[in-house]
Amino acid sequence: MAKPILLSPRYRVLLAGLFSQLLCIGVARFAYTPLLPLMQEQTWLSDAQGGWLAALNYAGYMLGALTAASISSIRLKDTLYRITLVLALVSTAGMALADSFWLWASMRFVAGFSSSGAMLLASGLILHWLISHRQRGELGIHFAGVGLGMLLAALAVELMLRLSLDWQAQWWGFAALAVALLVPAWAWLPRPAKPLEGGGGGQRPAQPPSRTFMRLMLAAYFCAGYGYVISATFIVAIVEREPLLAGAGNWTFALVGLAAAPAVMLWDLIARWIGYLGALIAAMGLQVVGIVLPAVTDNLAGVLASAVLYGSTFLGCVSLVLTMAGRLYPQSPARMMGRMTLAYGAAQIIAPALTGMLAESTGHYDIGLWLAGGFVALGAVLLVWLRGVDQTAQRLDAEAKAAPTG
Repeated sequence: MAKPILLSPRYRVLLAGLFSQLLCIGVARFAYTPLLPLMQEQTWLSDAQGGWLAALNYAGYMLGALTAASISSIRLKDTLYRITLVLALVSTAGMALADSFWLWASMRFVAGFSSSGAMLLASGLILHWLISHRQRGELGIHFAGVGLGMLLAALAVELMLRLSLDWQAQWWGFAALAVALLVPAWAWLPRPAKPLEGGGGGQRPAQPPSRTFMRLMLAAYFCAGYGYVISATFIVAIVEREPLLAGAGNWTFALVGLAAAPAVMLWDLIARWIGYLGALIAAMGLQVVGIVLPAVTDNLAGVLASAVLYGSTFLGCVSLVLTMAGRLYPQSPARMMGRMTLAYGAAQIIAPALTGMLAESTGHYDIGLWLAGGFVALGAVLLVWLRGVDQTAQRLDAEAKAAPTG
């Protein structure tokens, strides 16, 4: 009797990546967003301190990303991947041990480091396995785990709130969930075999971008990172502070995750129509609207529209830049992504700390939202300029439009 398709080696590997995203992103990273209002209500945690904890999480992610980019051995990357799975569990359980700022700070930093395992290491290991077994390299299922992880975090908090669990019990609940997710994320991704001899020989040579391209792309990606992190960190707290929307925060965050799940595949299709730069400009333009909507309306429909626009664009921005890095450096996309991650990550450290302090001083998040929207709008303008003047940008758009649709 034939095995069910989900039990085939290919799907087990792809699902290992999905479960790693649910663990490292959904639990270790994004459980904090829907739990933040409850932690502020039941502990001493202020807006500014909440922002600093988020900033430390992204500092940990940056360290993890740089560590991953510095490792060339596929075996060592596999070992680090498995370490990050354990760190995701440890950092989640650690949040429940005590209401100590320094404990939470260290756990958020470790959680950030662990999230690099799912985003960067797992994707590389999965591609290595697929190529080694002469199968089509695709990561749509893997990156759908980011959105599904956000959905999982929101629904888990909503369920535990209905069970009247306090903040500490909820973190323990997430720790138990982390154990369940760790098993398939660990067991279903085989240890890598030795790299294929001459495995990259069929790839085209690198086509390094112009200086203008890199400078403007780095600046634009910094702006995208600033916009991404504000809604990712504070969207539930923002919604819950509106008297007419109290109780809708977790459902809003769940909708963000639901919209994000198919985003990579959606923006890949859009890029084939209007080019990589064109798609990135469109995504950032829509994201501006999604970010500022909660600052201009307390209407539920407006907030839900914000969630859909934000959720369907932020992951698309990351995937489009990753795709362009792969086009420019086919054999070593990390060469470009290391620099891009620094720009994106620097914004993610600065933005939540600044936004938390602004919210504490004003009593609301509106200024932080307008600032984030302004940064993303600036990034889109820089890309419009880049697209008009730079040959690298124009070549990438032409390649996207010429890509096969099969």
